[in-house]
Amino acid sequence: MVKLFRVSPEAIQYACMSPVVYAVYALMSVVNLIIGLEQDGIIDGFMTFYIKQADPYINTAHGHMISYWDGCAHYLMYLLMVAAITWGLVLQQGPHIQSYRAIGLYWVGSFLMQIIVYIPGNVVGKYGAQLNTLFLLHLLYACVSVWACFRVFRQPATWNLQPTVVLDCPTDWCKDYILNHEPYLKDPSAYPALQMLVNMLYSTPCFVIMLYGLLVPGCDWLPDLSLVHAGAIAQAQFCHTGASLHSRTPVAHRVPSERLLLFLTLNLLYALIPQLLSYRCISDPAFFTSKSAHSRSD
Repeated sequence: MVKLFRVSPEAIQYACMSPVVYAVYALMSVVNLIIGLEQDGIIDGFMTFYIKQADPYINTAHGHMISYWDGCAHYLMYLLMVAAITWGLVLQQGPHIQSYRAIGLYWVGSFLMQIIVYIPGNVVGKYGAQLNTLFLLHLLYACVSVWACFRVFRQPATWNLQPTVVLDCPTDWCKDYILNHEPYLKDPSAYPALQMLVNMLYSTPCFVIMLYGLLVPGCDWLPDLSLVHAGAIAQAQFCHTGASLHSRTPVAHRVPSERLLLFLTLNLLYALIPQLLSYRCISDPAFFTSKSAHSRSD
């Protein structure tokens, strides 16, 4: 059976422009990887001015993990999106032109989680006094990236048929968790506190909404939401877990060695559940197809 796919001129026009955008982002990811390598002393003298003057908060454990996440994970996502778009333009087939959308949604979640925690953390954390005019470059970069995120959202889908402890919770178990299990939550950089607030205010409601979508057939919005959420949690857990154990984190705020196994188990489970949920959604899209979509296909 031969399937014919209709590709709109708008999709082709955007696809022609997208590789250039993501290629620029890939170049910036390489810069972030160089920053991470220089912070670890593997290379020297490439980004010294930027690290000391333009972005001093990148020297935190959280900023260090962001450098590696952007230099590795985001770089791979950009290359995959460019490859998918390029093959789609060469073959002129709808599924290839749109196949980058799933990766794009995953990147949207990851990137939004990154800027939601990192930029406010720079302002309200202990490094807020070191902000300078170069910080405006970060805001410009964030605004352009948010625009790119919305462009990904505008592409039509093609289917084939630990927060209370950072709020100074007075209960004994909260105090015990901070002191004995995850003291990084009280790090003065403010990144872990903001991360937990984002998890509580946004991630937890997403879990509840997605649970409803798994139980009720026809929720065609769930695959997109699951991809965005999975990307966000992957970025968040990589940076939060890595920073909790990083040498740049003060010893008093690192995870105690005797609690390390429990800490890693809990955070790994929290990171894996959204990935499995996302895989469930994209592996069986027919379950989430709305009745109106079914009627149009018929």
